[in-house]
Amino acid sequence: MHKHTWTRLTLCMLALWSILGCASVEQGPKLGVLYNQAAQHHSPMRHPVIVIPGILGSKLIEQDTGQIVWGAFADGYANPNRPDGARLIALPMAEGKTLAELTDTTISDGALEKLKVSLLGLPVQLNAYVNILGTLGVGGYRDQPLGMSGAIDYGPGHFTCFQFDYDWRRDNIENAKRLHTFIQEKQAYVQEQYRQRYGEQDTDVKFDIVAHSMGGLVARYYLRYGNADLPTDGSQPDVTWMGAENVRRLVLVGTPSAGSAKAIKQLVRGATFAPTLPSFEPAVLGTMPSVYQLLPRGRHGALRDAETDEVIPDLYDPKLWAQMNWGLASPKQEKVLRVLLPEVQAPQDRRRIALDHQAKCLDRARHFAQALDQSAKPPNGTTIHLFAGDAIPTLAVLSARPGEGTLKEFEHLPGDGTVLRSSALMDERVGGNWHPMLVSPIHWTTVQFLFADHLGMTKDPGFSDNVLHLLLEAPE
Repeated sequence: MHKHTWTRLTLCMLALWSILGCASVEQGPKLGVLYNQAAQHHSPMRHPVIVIPGILGSKLIEQDTGQIVWGAFADGYANPNRPDGARLIALPMAEGKTLAELTDTTISDGALEKLKVSLLGLPVQLNAYVNILGTLGVGGYRDQPLGMSGAIDYGPGHFTCFQFDYDWRRDNIENAKRLHTFIQEKQAYVQEQYRQRYGEQDTDVKFDIVAHSMGGLVARYYLRYGNADLPTDGSQPDVTWMGAENVRRLVLVGTPSAGSAKAIKQLVRGATFAPTLPSFEPAVLGTMPSVYQLLPRGRHGALRDAETDEVIPDLYDPKLWAQMNWGLASPKQEKVLRVLLPEVQAPQDRRRIALDHQAKCLDRARHFAQALDQSAKPPNGTTIHLFAGDAIPTLAVLSARPGEGTLKEFEHLPGDGTVLRSSALMDERVGGNWHPMLVSPIHWTTVQFLFADHLGMTKDPGFSDNVLHLLLEAPE
């Protein structure tokens, strides 16, 4: 192979490892020495654990054919740069239907423990969530080595760690409802295991949930509202804490509780998630309600007018997106819309459908954010814990030029490279009056900061050590 080809290959590999948090093995505590005894102590006193990955963190397949839609980039995958692949990865659009009614035949198929790619014709596997799955003893991952930290031995009787995979393209409230069904199923399973193993009847099973990134938004909604939908009239729902009846501890890892400026950028410009992976056009991402639900709050000043330097306060306004020609409203996306809506002949009809879909997604995202932003203290017996990054410059503010919609990165602040420290905390001092004490609608029980990137936190030795202590040793 030519010298320059090898150089490009090396650079691509290093970039991929860095992006997916797999660049190096770090020194850390001997987790097995610290926690094996506690991990092997199985009893009804031990709370089962559910791991929820973030956006992109669940494999997606087309259920009729088994074709991979997301999770591998080698032969036979759904390439979003081809018409058939774009239609598979995008969600349907149609007027007169709710987002919940716009379904397809793609389903989730487990957490994305490894990402399979083909690099210059060579097969490559990169770890994604294998570290956190192994640390917490989920399924077959409990015996996998965890680098220099050593593996945790949960013993042959281990049966109480589960992974909740979900279709991350869809509305987070839909997935919160699926989480409720999942929890009910696992409660019945654990109760039966307790009956067989310990003779315990109808044990009150509560779960500990560890959720990364957007998975934390699904879990936060579930904690507050259970499987209830939002009011159809757009009003604020009452916080019932219905889901908290089934949850003892919620552990959030890099969750963008106040959104991420990256969501604006990706909805407007599209996204490439690694240097050698295919790009996703704005119109493809724009079909996914969940991406709009990652938008930052306008009151926090994430978007400014490039001419006046004034804050653009309402990022959920469909008129703003149409005026700026952003996402599904961009005339430059007409070619993509023709692919996504092949049965619609006229360009003006395709644009009308696209604007209608974008407006539905923005309205749903506004209502979702309002539901999560209400200040409410969880009931006794349920605690909320945060692990967040604050050592990497992270996009905080964008500027936009009216009429053109041109975006520019304006300011970077501490975070994990994707989520700001202030967003993870849901810090309401941002864009408002400063106060020496944190002001947040989330009543945190504990907060810990890590010096790692967004996905790298899940394999950070400090995270592994502290989350294991919290789940295995910390008192009620």
